[in-house]
Amino acid sequence: MTDDDIELARNALNTIPLFAAIDANSVSIERLGGLTNLVYRVDSGQRSVCLRLPGQGTEEYINRENEAQAAQAAASAGVSPGVLYSDSDGVMVTEYIDGAVTMTPELFKSIDQSPQRAGEAFRKLHDANLKFNFRFELFSMIDEYLEVLAGKTVEFPDGYHDVLAESQSVREALEKHELPLTACHCDPLCENFLDTGERMWIVDWEYSGMNDPMWDLGDLSVEAGFDQAQDIEMILAYFGAQPRPDQYGRIIIYKAMCDLLWTLWGLIQHANDNPVEDFWDYSTTRFSRCKALMASSEFSDHVKAVYAGPKT
Repeated sequence: MTDDDIELARNALNTIPLFAAIDANSVSIERLGGLTNLVYRVDSGQRSVCLRLPGQGTEEYINRENEAQAAQAAASAGVSPGVLYSDSDGVMVTEYIDGAVTMTPELFKSIDQSPQRAGEAFRKLHDANLKFNFRFELFSMIDEYLEVLAGKTVEFPDGYHDVLAESQSVREALEKHELPLTACHCDPLCENFLDTGERMWIVDWEYSGMNDPMWDLGDLSVEAGFDQAQDIEMILAYFGAQPRPDQYGRIIIYKAMCDLLWTLWGLIQHANDNPVEDFWDYSTTRFSRCKALMASSEFSDHVKAVYAGPKT
């Protein structure tokens, strides 16, 4: 953590009513990470909270009012930590979960039953009958990201637009028998899961919205690099039984579609010179994985199952 990081956090604390009676120079601040935002643990001696400052350029594609509404709703359902403060600029303060581990792909592999707890957390979220303001619509978001990129100087991975055209058959299958929309996280990076060993909390609701619930399962599987055993553990915990072929097919389809979408997100970060990581490599890796899965015979079988819909 740099001195500039500390200064940004302390300056933000001085503007938040929650800290009006506290000298910002007296608190302990620890940088926790974040790909596009700055995230801190702030300890005043009496309590610990999580402070999130919005990243530069995120206003191009994040609606902070929608995010705050979703975060508050998810907290009310016991899925996410309580929201203590938020503003229209994207500054947010939430409760800090003591004893929780921020997950990574490696921790999902090494911590016993963590995929199960993630599946249970998704089930709790999806069953809570929450209403989020935003509609997470895959192909509309692809169009919106392409529009953002049209105003930037950026190269696309070779063949991206060809694969995008091929995804039309996937879209037709998904829309043939649509599942009821539920409140979904929609961006289940491993780092957005906090595991206490007894339960899994989900944080960061920037991209959340009403969506096909199978998106969350497919996307987490990709982000965490789940193997087949981990997939089964998560899916059985979510359904409580084996899913139907069309349900499982949607999970597999969304593994490819999340990579197709987040490739564009990575290109936006690359065009914005986000220094957190090599976003060109991030984008090309995701696109290669998408292309390989879509080219497999397994994928076409799952598209057919989704197009056929539930068996009566």
